[in-house]
Amino acid sequence: MSIAQEVAPHLPYMRRFARAVSGSQASGDAHVVSTLEALIADPTALPLDHSVRVYLYWLFIRRMRSMPHPFVSASDPELSPGLSDLVFLTPRSRQAFLLHAVEGFSIDEVAVILGAGADEVAALLGTARREIAVQMATDVLIIEDEPLIALDLKLIVKELGHHVTGIARTAIQAISLASEKPPGLVLADIKLADNSSGLDAVNEILQGIALPVIFITAFPELLLTGERPEPAFVLTKPFEPDVVKVTICQALFFDHRASRQAA
Repeated sequence: MSIAQEVAPHLPYMRRFARAVSGSQASGDAHVVSTLEALIADPTALPLDHSVRVYLYWLFIRRMRSMPHPFVSASDPELSPGLSDLVFLTPRSRQAFLLHAVEGFSIDEVAVILGAGADEVAALLGTARREIAVQMATDVLIIEDEPLIALDLKLIVKELGHHVTGIARTAIQAISLASEKPPGLVLADIKLADNSSGLDAVNEILQGIALPVIFITAFPELLLTGERPEPAFVLTKPFEPDVVKVTICQALFFDHRASRQAA
């Protein structure tokens, strides 16, 4: 297989990443071109110990760092719509977050791409999550009938800087709370105290307002049926607090970006 054939499938995604880290498509494309030029100049550099995709992003980061003014500010007229919400992140935190949350690289792969240790990447992701939480703080409705789990979720939400509008143990309570004070995010179980359905409650809420939803359930098979549409965010009980934090940040980030692009 030629280098062009190996690289071509990854270019649309690398252009997306380049646009997000640099702030504009024109700037991002310039970095991508620089990366491809470097690859053409030394086609034997493709490593055997990492995938072509990992190497491409590794090379991209290094070429980008060598270029003057790789980032734009929030006031730059070239800033692409929907991307100003990431400008507040430090460049390295922004890169780590996008590589992990958007491009889907593992922490170990992000470490290779950034030339950092796994611990440093974890710290960068933590910084990005905190900064995103501050910028996108919102009201959160928790739909959960188990008191201890509801308390754990409330503490996680508050640690991220969000406000809990209420905890609902039944579908009726959830719909009522959402009507009284529309939330910006919902964390929902499926099977509730009175045998009502958190899924039904969420569907009712979504008829009135558009917002991201994270399902946290011991029965993910009730949601992940293989039929469309499926929920974008589903966590399985028992959950890890850090996984919940990451998922909350991802849900708010993608919802915020989609809202800005639709405006």
